[in-house]
Amino acid sequence: MPDDLVPPQKMPGQLLARGVCRHLLSHNFVTVEELTPTPGLRVDVMALGPKGEVWIVECKSSRADFQSDHKWQGYLEWCDRFFWAVDADFPTDLLPDGTGLIIADAYDAEILRMAPEDKLPGARRKVMLQKFARHAALRWHAARDPDLNMTAW
Repeated sequence: MPDDLVPPQKMPGQLLARGVCRHLLSHNFVTVEELTPTPGLRVDVMALGPKGEVWIVECKSSRADFQSDHKWQGYLEWCDRFFWAVDADFPTDLLPDGTGLIIADAYDAEILRMAPEDKLPGARRKVMLQKFARHAALRWHAARDPDLNMTAW
C-alpha cells in the first residue's frame, strides 16, 4: 500500500476521544473534536445534547499530559458541563473536584462522575452552537473533498 494511502496513527488522546464520542452518541449527544471556542483554547471534544446542552470533554492520556494542561479552567465558561476523559489506569485522584469523570478507551467509555451543571448564558450558548455547526460542516466538507485547501477557512 502506498504511504499516502495509509491512515495516520492516532495519538492516545485521540483514541480516548473516539471512545468518548461513541459513548456520548449512545446518550443522544453529537460531537466534534478539536473545536476552538476562542483563540488560545482548543477542546478535545465538544458534545451537543438533544436539548442544546453543551458539554466539553478533555482527554488526558497520562499524568504528564494532565499536569502540563494549564488552560483547562478557561474551558469552563464555554460549556454547561466539563468532563475529564482518562483511561482505566489513570490516577483519577489527580483530577479536580467539581468536574466530571469519564473512563474511556478507543472503543467506548463510561461516565463515572457527572459534572455539575453551570448553564451557559443565552448569548454564549448561541456562539457555541454556531461554532459547533460551522466546525462540523467544515469537517464534513473536508471529508467529501480532501483536495480542497481548507486552511483559509
